Amino acid sequence: MPTVKKIIIKETEKEIKKLLKVSNSFIGQRLRVLLILKQNEETGISKREVAKLAGVDPNSVQNWRTLYSNTGIEGLMKHQKTGFKPSVFNTIEHQKLQIKLNDSQNGLQGYVELKAWLEKETGKVFNYNTLLYYCIRNFKSSVKVARKSHVKKDENQVKTFKKTSDESVKK
Repeated sequence: MPTVKKIIIKETEKEIKKLLKVSNSFIGQRLRVLLILKQNEETGISKREVAKLAGVDPNSVQNWRTLYSNTGIEGLMKHQKTGFKPSVFNTIEHQKLQIKLNDSQNGLQGYVELKAWLEKETGKVFNYNTLLYYCIRNFKSSVKVARKSHVKKDENQVKTFKKTSDESVKK
């Protein structure tokens, strides 16, 4: 039967709780595990019990325990996440898309035409799904949206129609 691995934690419960309040959720899980280990420091507690109390995987508890033993609280507070990939679209392309999508006279039938237009404008090749989800996420666009006005609508005819219809209503 394996024995419980006891580690000595230098920080007090108060310090750990203070760090827990200001940390993000990613680091917060590690600190909760550290707090449970601190509370059971004299008696010792198995990694499976700690994992059950903290709601994490036992292997994570083992990794974080080892990390704390080797590097201390500083190593436990750091993480190797690099974040998200940079956007495929730069600011100029973003502005062009914004202008084209907000223009009621643009005459685009869908994202295939938008993709072709953007590739012609920028000289770069884009993935259809990348463009689709980028437009949905940034501009709240959708595939099936009624156009605000007809592409070939003549503004002068609209004015004359309004003038003549306005006169007939008055009569």
